[in-house]
Amino acid sequence: MKYVMPIMKEQKSGTIINTASVAGLGGTPGVSAYIASKHAVIGLTKTAALEVAADGIRVNAVCPSPVNNRMMRSLEAGFSPENAEAARESFASSIPLGRYAENSEIVDLVYFLASEKASFITGAIYNIDGGMRAS
Repeated sequence: MKYVMPIMKEQKSGTIINTASVAGLGGTPGVSAYIASKHAVIGLTKTAALEVAADGIRVNAVCPSPVNNRMMRSLEAGFSPENAEAARESFASSIPLGRYAENSEIVDLVYFLASEKASFITGAIYNIDGGMRAS
């Protein structure tokens, strides 16, 4: 944001989409640094949206739940080195839809937020979490 904001201000338009995490909307024992960093991204998104709205710049964030990718494989192995599959099942069971998000599902939301169809959306935090934050 630091380097792109001056360019966007000069052209009087732009879209910034930050990636936070559903974890940044609450707390989780044992991963305080990660949680704090995601809370920071959410706060930065909201504040930046207010600061640059008059310059025609939109700032939003997506908050995915666990995503079916290498990062989750690493976390699963870290939580249960002897049985990563059990860790995967445990994590997935905490998601009402019963599965991880796919990268493509996150990308679809990001594409929408970057498009003109989202021209009146700024300062928003989008959960893409299979229902995790609904409860």
